[in-house]
Amino acid sequence: MALPDDVKPNRQHGKTSVSVAVLIVNFNSGPLLGECLRLVCAQTCRPKRVIVVDNASSDSSADGLEDDYPGVEIMRLAHNQGFAAANNLAARQAGEVDWLALLNPDAFPEPDWLERWLAVADAHPDCASFGACLVDAGDPTRLDGTGDVYHVSGLAWRRDHGQQVVDGKTEGDEIFAPCAAAALYRRTAFWEAGGFDEDYFCYFEDVDLGFRLRLLGYGCRYVPEAVVRHVGSAVTGRRSPFSLYHGHRNLVWTWWKNMPSPLFWRYLPHHLLLNLGSVLWYALRGRGGVLLRAKWDALRGLPHCLRQRRAIQAKRRISTSALRPMMSGSWRALYRRGAG
Repeated sequence: MALPDDVKPNRQHGKTSVSVAVLIVNFNSGPLLGECLRLVCAQTCRPKRVIVVDNASSDSSADGLEDDYPGVEIMRLAHNQGFAAANNLAARQAGEVDWLALLNPDAFPEPDWLERWLAVADAHPDCASFGACLVDAGDPTRLDGTGDVYHVSGLAWRRDHGQQVVDGKTEGDEIFAPCAAAALYRRTAFWEAGGFDEDYFCYFEDVDLGFRLRLLGYGCRYVPEAVVRHVGSAVTGRRSPFSLYHGHRNLVWTWWKNMPSPLFWRYLPHHLLLNLGSVLWYALRGRGGVLLRAKWDALRGLPHCLRQRRAIQAKRRISTSALRPMMSGSWRALYRRGAG
């Protein structure tokens, strides 16, 4: 697919020169943000722009960034607009760059992270997004993820999460979507798909965007050489009430908006069973109230989702027969994930 004139690469000395903006959304990340920026500024392939959006942090994590990192652009918001909206703001601020590289403040890239990504991107012009090898920052022998898996029921998870690095995926391959803790997006495709859905606030917005990019016919690849050490849930907490609520509300919206009609009706029983099972699973663990509130609010948002669905499906360029193999249909894999 040809790129618009404003993002055609420049040829210099026989090599392709591309521009990248690194986007970091910060909220009360403490000293993690400084370490993240130090490593971004030490990249072998220097980004054209580094943009930090501070979501009205109440700690001192964004203080003094202009002095410590003179080339970094800081956008300070008056209130917390969430991960999705803040990244969209940063993407607009980035202007006419070729690539948007998203990075969480608790994600620490290796020095050749961007260089490795861009080399693979140059070799795969059919792809609009790329995932990194996320390694557990607290235990570098373990993986935090090698790309997102999407199940036909609507649940998603990080492939190889918790696996030993030596047992994880070591070769580049197709993935459903990248985890936005460290993800590379072609800017034109990002906006063609509509960017992140700001109704999500946070959680599952990367899977939703990945789904919409898939519907547009774009590929997505995992790049094992692009290594990032990731703390993970450093602010919100893993399976906290906050993350459970947003994750389980947003997974419903993602499925209803994006699943093409032939697959929608085929897997609707799977989707309903997943949602019922999730409520029961967490109710038995004393957290049913959070799940019930998430599902109730998801239902209340379905009329809006159906309006979005019409627009999304009208632009679909991939066949259902090509899309289906990109998803997991394994009940065993779903069981191993618990209820998400």
